[in-house]
Amino acid sequence: MAEHPAYPVGLRLSGRHVVVLGGGQVAQRRLPALIAAGADIVLVSPEATPSVEAMAEAGEITWQQRSYTEGDLAEAWYALIATNDPGANAQASAEAERHRVWCVRSDDADRATAWTPATGHSEGVTVAVLTTEARGRDPRHTAAIRDAVVAGLRDGTLVAPHHRTRTPGVALVGGGPGDPDLITVRGRRLLAEADVVIADRLGPRDLLAELPPHVEVIDAAKIPYGRYMAQEAINNALIEHAKQGKSVVRLKGGDPFVFGRGMEEVRALAEAGIPCTVVPGISSSISVPGAAGIPVTHRGVAHEFTVVSGHVAPDDERSLVDWPSLARLTGTLVILMGVDKIGKIAETLVAHGRSPKTPVALVQEGTTAAQRRVDATLATVADAVRDEDVRPPAVIVIGEVVRVGPGPAA
Repeated sequence: MAEHPAYPVGLRLSGRHVVVLGGGQVAQRRLPALIAAGADIVLVSPEATPSVEAMAEAGEITWQQRSYTEGDLAEAWYALIATNDPGANAQASAEAERHRVWCVRSDDADRATAWTPATGHSEGVTVAVLTTEARGRDPRHTAAIRDAVVAGLRDGTLVAPHHRTRTPGVALVGGGPGDPDLITVRGRRLLAEADVVIADRLGPRDLLAELPPHVEVIDAAKIPYGRYMAQEAINNALIEHAKQGKSVVRLKGGDPFVFGRGMEEVRALAEAGIPCTVVPGISSSISVPGAAGIPVTHRGVAHEFTVVSGHVAPDDERSLVDWPSLARLTGTLVILMGVDKIGKIAETLVAHGRSPKTPVALVQEGTTAAQRRVDATLATVADAVRDEDVRPPAVIVIGEVVRVGPGPAA
């Protein structure tokens, strides 16, 4: 058999009897894929790892807690032999051969009738990489090829054109806090497949430079207190391009639904009959403090954190925030879009019970190369913003967690 290459094929195991011999690390790695394939799995092993045992307790597999005996493979369609007993492995492999059961052996691939490829998944596609010759098999090499292909499909660097007609629509993509590497895998793939991208200023701009020349990029330019594209105009642009049969990505900073007006766009698209996919993003409310060395919660320090929009002052009649209640909380307070209102916010919190010595950190341009951190207290934060010329976008963290980490870089 070693003179001929393996024949690649996909097995449809749903509802079919599969036997796994051995409950160790090999079974622990292979069982999830067999479970996902819908196989009727019987595990034969005296012992199992905690993870494999949990699969049995959950009813995902049937565990016969004993050693292999002749006849275990008689009714199987597929078998995985992975015990630590070479004699039992050889005996089971011989039984599989007699019953014409395709059999994988973890201890001796050359004597197996089937090999397990290195597999990965990307949006409905399974990538399987298989060494075609028994001699010189290098599992690490095949796994590296698998990883490279899957990574390319996921991040859009390896683009396979769709030959079936795509359903036009809009993907509402959260781009994360700013670092282009922090967009989700799915978000990056959809961005790579887009015909039109409508981007916010706070979206990861570096990703736009990677787009092919044919992609139309529309700058929503939602600059605070500056030039902006009205929300209605954004909604209309999304609808117009989608109705032209184009794949549209609305690229937003952070997460679309965290002070991002994402639901307004979803509603407008629904009313126009345009299908919309929402791709969550990493919110700056937790990622930016983390990047600056500040945990929003910490054992013995803060058991909760609250995220608040600071785009209107506490004494503004438009404010929906219960500032007196926030002042009484002992956990972490994270404020977005509040740089120019932080003086008034700090005064209000102190007036309602927060100590003026409460530590405050302002993290500007978080997760990007321009990130910087300014530390202060509620009593001094207004002066710190002015003296240090802190500008948006900046995330403000208020609470004792500010002192937990190593502090700002020297």
